[in-house]
Amino acid sequence: MKKRITKAIFPVAGLGTRFLPATKSVPKEIMTLVDRPLIQYAIDEARAAGIKEFIFVTSRGKGALEDYFDNAPILEAELRKKGKTDLLEVLKNTNMESGAIAYIRQHKALGLGHAVWCARRLISNEPFAVILPDDVIAAEKPCLQQMVEAFEENPGCMVAAMEVPREKTSAYGILDVKEDMGALVAAKGLVEKPEADKAPSNLAVIGRYLLTPDVLRNLNRIKAGAGGEIQLTDAIAAEIEADRPVYGYRFRGQRFDCGSKAGFLQAAVSFGLARDDLRDSLMEFLQDVVHADKAAQ
Repeated sequence: MKKRITKAIFPVAGLGTRFLPATKSVPKEIMTLVDRPLIQYAIDEARAAGIKEFIFVTSRGKGALEDYFDNAPILEAELRKKGKTDLLEVLKNTNMESGAIAYIRQHKALGLGHAVWCARRLISNEPFAVILPDDVIAAEKPCLQQMVEAFEENPGCMVAAMEVPREKTSAYGILDVKEDMGALVAAKGLVEKPEADKAPSNLAVIGRYLLTPDVLRNLNRIKAGAGGEIQLTDAIAAEIEADRPVYGYRFRGQRFDCGSKAGFLQAAVSFGLARDDLRDSLMEFLQDVVHADKAAQ
């Protein structure tokens, strides 16, 4: 009997240095994209994929992130008193049931592989998801849901993948493709941040993973790799060496790198234009900016 994926790890221990000074006191994961923090997009995507248990790997200074998912009885009472039922409904998605969420501290910044390894005791012997909130994906069917459906037919490790320009392969884990089946590709290798002339393909891994518990056992043996960190890609590559299947999944949707300022701004514009209540005024502003820029030239 196939085990369903009901647990997800959210590695959120990073310092968010690319967004200083804002992240001096505000965790990057609760920075607001339109009217929802980044972490809410990740949680909503996980819920749509059937995730029931949410494991956050955090670090010092993330208290505001933990508070975000707690109930706010004073705020809710005030909204109820004023009859603002629409806002009460919005708040429902920010609350977590008791016992559904857990927080684990990563005391040293030793990489994504180490962050996932920190949650090993809560995963036990089950397949699980890993979601990087920096990668926000706009899709008609949420990316993780697409992957879970593919996983049910193709059990084994699975990573979200997309084509990137050759000159940018050094910023990603890159798949060495064994067989291309369209949306799904079978991998014969996985290389972390290769130089363009050494990259086996331009198919990059982005922040969604479906992993078997064997990956956690691999992490017990992995030594520091690229950048002096314990790389999750090395533990996944070990599955290929053990002759167990690893797949890349070309998701349907648009990915925004909200770990960068440019990506965050691009996402804000795109998500704003997708909103009926914001589209017209935002489009008018953007057109004015473009016209002013052309006139200045």
